[in-house]
Amino acid sequence: MTNTRTRIPQDLDRNLALDLVRVTEAAAMAAGRWVGRGDKEGGDGAAVDAMRKLINSIPMRGVVVIGEGEKDNAPMLFNGEHVGDGSGPEVDVAVDPVDGTTLMSKGMPNAVAVLAVSERGAMFDPSAVFYMEKLAVGPAYADVVDINAGVAENLRRIAKVKGTDVSEVTVCVLDRSRHDDLVTQIRRAGAGIRFISDGDIAGSIAAARGESDVDVLMGIGGTPEGIISACALKCMGGAMQAKLWPRDAEEREKALAAGHDLDRVLSTDDLVTGDNCFFVATGVTSGDLLRGVRYRAGGAYTQSIVMRSKSGTIRVIDSYHRLEKLALYSAVDFDGRPLAEQE
Repeated sequence: MTNTRTRIPQDLDRNLALDLVRVTEAAAMAAGRWVGRGDKEGGDGAAVDAMRKLINSIPMRGVVVIGEGEKDNAPMLFNGEHVGDGSGPEVDVAVDPVDGTTLMSKGMPNAVAVLAVSERGAMFDPSAVFYMEKLAVGPAYADVVDINAGVAENLRRIAKVKGTDVSEVTVCVLDRSRHDDLVTQIRRAGAGIRFISDGDIAGSIAAARGESDVDVLMGIGGTPEGIISACALKCMGGAMQAKLWPRDAEEREKALAAGHDLDRVLSTDDLVTGDNCFFVATGVTSGDLLRGVRYRAGGAYTQSIVMRSKSGTIRVIDSYHRLEKLALYSAVDFDGRPLAEQE
């Protein structure tokens, strides 16, 4: 039987990957100057400023739908801000100039600069609900997990597909007191836990990578990070299931007023619809996902991952940046350093 379907070109077919990675590289290099300095706000501010300057050179008509926003009280890259140079496709943009600001400030692993782009209207609007319960897995387990099935049952299903006992399953969990009951359930089921202190975008990706030691991410984390992670998982063939998690009665009322069903299970396709999105990340500090920024005399090394859902392509890009060359044309001062405190 002949397949008579005709492919319909879409604006976002233009491969923006290398344009987008320049933006996360800029944010990572700006934040890299602040690694280990104990100043979350200073490092995040430097990354935001660098990302905003570079993103406005990209040929797209973007609207930030997941930004620094109200949660971070940020003056730039806020929800609703228009970004890009005003040409090219209309797109939704999700940004996290530093996912893991605490990790960056303490010089700990897995801080990354992140950017995701999809067709206009594709990304889920969480309104004023800043947290969600999440379950993230890779392609092997995408069709067997169910967030409503419970912790023990999901671990049993994962172990069955893996061909092992539950004791061989490892769960990535944010180290928060709100997860005390989750931790008890995981351990009672017999699985192991890998705690992360921050940065659950990297945690979600780790759960979806075949070479990772993590099989699944569980627990409550940021809604913006969940939507950005869904873009990455869509590119990787993995899956995320999520349920909105209002922190208090006021947030719950706002969610209901916005029309959200708090019992609804949000799938990867609910969080980012269609099959035409990009996910880009550059390491700020070295971790399981990427190597961090390494400054050397006159230059800097970065490592980035670039994914595209439409093609399923995943690229890891190692770059060297000559700072004297960048200084000639870039709007970002990559040679700038935080000033030392004066005694």
